[in-house]
Amino acid sequence: MSGAVKGPVLILGAGSDIARACARAFAARGCAIQLAARDPGRLEADRADLETRYGVTVSLHEVDALEVEAHESFVAGLPELPMVAICAVGLMGEQDENAADMTRAALVMRSNFEGPASLLGVLANRMEARGAGTLVGISSVAGERGRASNYIYGSAKAGFTAYLSGLRNRLAGRGVHVVTVLPGFVATKMTEGMDLPKPLLAQPDEVGRAILGAVEKGRDVIHVRRIWRLVMAVIKAIPEAIFKKTSI
Repeated sequence: MSGAVKGPVLILGAGSDIARACARAFAARGCAIQLAARDPGRLEADRADLETRYGVTVSLHEVDALEVEAHESFVAGLPELPMVAICAVGLMGEQDENAADMTRAALVMRSNFEGPASLLGVLANRMEARGAGTLVGISSVAGERGRASNYIYGSAKAGFTAYLSGLRNRLAGRGVHVVTVLPGFVATKMTEGMDLPKPLLAQPDEVGRAILGAVEKGRDVIHVRRIWRLVMAVIKAIPEAIFKKTSI
């Protein structure tokens, strides 16, 4: 699927900075917006802003990515099956805490892989039956090679990236397109206070525009800043005997 976006856009995990940027980007194109989060009441200000600023219809919906048994009823209860669904659900946590506490590790893994995969899987089946739609999964460059500094989060994102690739392969030729987004560092609440190199640091609105462009152009996999292709190519090329001695 490529070209102008027609129909509503569903944003899962709508309370994040990246999700809000996506909502603005698609609302600016005149798309109706469906905002979904665990606590949709906290999105009232976002709804009012989008409706006032862009003159589009915005609806709020409750969904918990970890309650996989409720995902079918959530999608069935939407006012209209979206033409585009963007999954911005995720949780990083602290690597040291995740490694020491398997309950925390499981929460990070489920929040970045199981929950998002389940939500997009339900939507994929319904879009496939309709014969049209686009699914967007926000994954991470952290999933391109396991690193000591974030391997719990990175392993979950690696699984999600592989899931999106397989889903894209399955749905090719069936009218449903799947986009994998690898943002790299983004200036959000999650990275606030971290000393990050500016050439690698994208702004939320930059990510929102990149996702809009990927949907309109029918792109498969995007790095929001192209420099990340080079950075990760170098990291992946380091021999394992050397890599395991690093602390990147």
